[in-house]
Amino acid sequence: MRLRRALLPFLLACGAGSLGAADTETIAVVPMGTTHEYWKSIHAGALSAATELSAAGIPVRIIWKGPLREDDRDQQIQVVENFIGRGVNGIVLAPLNDRALVAPVEEAVSAHIPVVLVDSVLATPVWSSFIATDNREGGRLAARRLGQLLGGKGKAILLRCMPGIGSTGERETGFLEVMAQDFPGFN
Repeated sequence: MRLRRALLPFLLACGAGSLGAADTETIAVVPMGTTHEYWKSIHAGALSAATELSAAGIPVRIIWKGPLREDDRDQQIQVVENFIGRGVNGIVLAPLNDRALVAPVEEAVSAHIPVVLVDSVLATPVWSSFIATDNREGGRLAARRLGQLLGGKGKAILLRCMPGIGSTGERETGFLEVMAQDFPGFN
């Protein structure tokens, strides 16, 4: 899992490589939502990485908390601010909005808490690392398949998930690029 592979370098950046045997790194993982299967797999990956690292002598504690729904920006902001106040060693965040989470992430970084973004980027360069699929290419692939299935012409509608989410914005951009370039018969 992507998160599991990314957690070790992240923890080393947090200073976990110099921990004594009794010290434990606390990493907060804040998904977009807690009920979707994708986020459940991210949770499983984080727990697996913590188990592996702890077995290797780097004790890690994962705290998993996020909004129930993937449209509750205010709750996600509160969760991040709470983790900053608790003084966690690092935050892994899948931001619900590319602008609304800027201030909390900048606050975390100012408090020397590294932040790794998952799936969606923010409108600030202060985060430590970014883990994602190529969302724009995903949109391109979807457009190519739709264009092929419909013989290159017809009508299509693009429904936006939620404006402001980086991953879905990138998918939309990729989709629209291919539709305009390769399938001008669509409207």
